[in-house]
Amino acid sequence: MRSTSPRPVPWRSRLAAGASAAALAAALLSAGGAHAADQPPSGVDVTVNAQEGQGTIPSTGYGLNSAVWDSQMNVPEVQDLLKAASINVLRYPGGSYGDIYHWQTHTAPGGYVAPGTDFDSFMGTVKKLGAQPMLIANYGSGTPQEAADWVRYANVTKGYDAKFWEVGNELYGNGHYGAHWETDQHADTSPSAYAHNVLDYVSAMKAVDPSVKVGAVLAMPGNWPDGVMASGESSDWNHTVIPVIAGKADFVIVHWYPSVSDPVHMLDSVSQLSGELAQLRDELDAAGAGRTPIALTEVNGTVDQDTQPDALFGADAYLTALENGVFNVDWWNTHNGATKISTAPDGATDYGDGGLLSSAGCIGSVCEPPVNTPFPPYWAIRMLSQLGTSGDQLIGAGSGSPLVTAHAVHRANGDLSVMLINKDPSAAQTVTLNYAGFTPDTAATQTVSTYRAEATSIDTATSAYSATHTLPPYSISTVTLHSQAGTASALTAPGSPHVTAATHSTATVSWSPSSGGAVTRYEVYRQIGTRSELLGSSTGTSVTVPNLTPGSTFTWNVLARDASGGLSRPSDPVTVRTGTPAESTCQVSYQLTGGWGNGFTASLTVTNTGPTPITGWTVAFDFPNTGQSVSGFWNAHLTQTGRTVVATPVDWNGTLAANGGNSVSFGLTGANTGASPPPTVFTLNGTVCTTQ
Repeated sequence: MRSTSPRPVPWRSRLAAGASAAALAAALLSAGGAHAADQPPSGVDVTVNAQEGQGTIPSTGYGLNSAVWDSQMNVPEVQDLLKAASINVLRYPGGSYGDIYHWQTHTAPGGYVAPGTDFDSFMGTVKKLGAQPMLIANYGSGTPQEAADWVRYANVTKGYDAKFWEVGNELYGNGHYGAHWETDQHADTSPSAYAHNVLDYVSAMKAVDPSVKVGAVLAMPGNWPDGVMASGESSDWNHTVIPVIAGKADFVIVHWYPSVSDPVHMLDSVSQLSGELAQLRDELDAAGAGRTPIALTEVNGTVDQDTQPDALFGADAYLTALENGVFNVDWWNTHNGATKISTAPDGATDYGDGGLLSSAGCIGSVCEPPVNTPFPPYWAIRMLSQLGTSGDQLIGAGSGSPLVTAHAVHRANGDLSVMLINKDPSAAQTVTLNYAGFTPDTAATQTVSTYRAEATSIDTATSAYSATHTLPPYSISTVTLHSQAGTASALTAPGSPHVTAATHSTATVSWSPSSGGAVTRYEVYRQIGTRSELLGSSTGTSVTVPNLTPGSTFTWNVLARDASGGLSRPSDPVTVRTGTPAESTCQVSYQLTGGWGNGFTASLTVTNTGPTPITGWTVAFDFPNTGQSVSGFWNAHLTQTGRTVVATPVDWNGTLAANGGNSVSFGLTGANTGASPPPTVFTLNGTVCTTQ
């Protein structure tokens, strides 16, 4: 949490964007002098694949933080603005205040509480919006009993049906790792203590209302304190908390504030979010909790927060998170306050505020606009519902240029909408839309909504169909099309795909049947960018796919084919993971031994379990992400080409005895930009090894 309330909380150390930011910067530089008014817009191909399902927009997707220091929280003007933006979740009582706020007395010792922001008043706003609350139970200075009493008051006494409850806020910032912004009055501030205490909260709160969903705080992979361990610890926050709360907490919470110094890197940082969420999902899966829902209950950019760059960042971040299975995204914050005056790339004045709405504060003689004036990020969030609403299906979309980002939705009524974000502050971009699995009605009209740089409204117009669209500089546009009659199958999407078995080279996926007509067969497709690759088919509701790459992660969809050859909509995505061989002539152990968010240390142990001694060994592995690199090593020689790392022996450890007679250990120091999951496949002299 960051605020300009009487109890400010600083930004934590976050990750900078990497190689793809360089591509974005290069694209902007190549446009260089090309930003003259007489230069025609450049051409960009965007592909939308309606057969690539990425889940449906949840009823809790478009959220926002509310804070008890905000005297404007519940005024009618704010309520009307949030309702117009289709905000469907409000988080309360506001970031780190969650660990000092006592709901019964409406107090926050050490902080400021504004009049008219008590829980009942807040719930009045929630109900007016038709939204749901996301409530932070006080962990730092509260008790399980206090939380249980709040559940009783909210759901039994008042009948508010408050479903989602977090146990505290950013507790990894309680001083245990050095940085201290979060209140935690427990004698033991370790992640182990937090995890076990969460179970007490879960038990007490569910004893009052078994239907409530209780969430636990995790760290976003690739960001501080990912990988950090205090003295005497052998695992970091996530690897300590997850095994304890797995199967007991109903969801997990992460926050994301990319640490960047300029808008180019901020806009590109969203490209890291998919990998970071995938790593989090892998960490949950390793504890048998891979299907645990994830909520991103705080997100914001860190530069140009009241101007167009943060608007573009916000729209992209919301949709990227939802496409990667997050069920709730909450922007930080409704109001925040001016902190620093600067100028955005498009020349607009930025106040360093971070709120959606102006607080009318001043820095010296420079003042924000009148109170509750929407900043550009407000309009970006309002554009989300122009793309899709609860129940609409997120589908694959990709752009041929780093200057343009695309997202797409197949609406419940059969229409298709595409959001196009132009990241260039000076030049328009001409986009040509291409479709797979969807046939637009070229005789029908289309609707285009555009939020232009620093505008105070959204422009919407209806026109004749066109595959080509010109995007104004620094803009967000949505294009909504009708489908051609008779081109959509009546079959419903197959339901609930899940992995029932997996080895190092095969995986079996099952699903529930489609309805709406006769199914001739089901087809399983792998997502590769915006291309769908057919892997197998079945007349039943299960298929086994062979010849998969060991140690890999895939995203698959299941579609049903009807008697006329048409395909249903895709199922929700299913993540498929293959392991390494159960039996091999070698074994490798890879152990993370330390980290600091954008760097790490690891140790590897290699054993020859085969019958023949090895003299002169070579161990090779691939880092999962392009942002991972080796920066140092010991007890071996390491080289890196692309993502591939090759290790060879030093003078004294080149022999591996047969049948596990000895092992060789070596270590490395690494750097990471974004996610940093461990390698999954290791080879010894070309043989794929088992892993521990």
